[in-house]
Amino acid sequence: MKRFDSINVIPFIDIMLVLLAIVLTTASFIAQGQIAIELPVAKAAAVKSDTSAIEIGIDRLQIIYFNQASIDLDGLQQRLAVTRKDKPIILRVDASVPFETFVAVVDILKAENLQQLTIQTRRTP
Repeated sequence: MKRFDSINVIPFIDIMLVLLAIVLTTASFIAQGQIAIELPVAKAAAVKSDTSAIEIGIDRLQIIYFNQASIDLDGLQQRLAVTRKDKPIILRVDASVPFETFVAVVDILKAENLQQLTIQTRRTP
């Protein structure tokens, strides 16, 4: 009978590297689950995160999002009509979006008398 003196760990290392690659890939997709919006640059960018705030976003294709779900302007107005007036709102607009789209969303916020608005930007480097 042959004596068993060593263990070949190379297959184990291969399996662990594949599992590590899967975990890292999955983690990057989860972290980037947000809408891709290139925020405009501002010198006094406010870094504020409020988990209870409503997030409204407009991406570069002018698609409007209400808490990560796409919505049209009429749907946005309906959702905001039933929102508490003191609810904080964070507006994230891509830098390439025409100003008229931004104004249309802000106009709906003003029509619904929602005053707790933060426009999110990124700091200049």
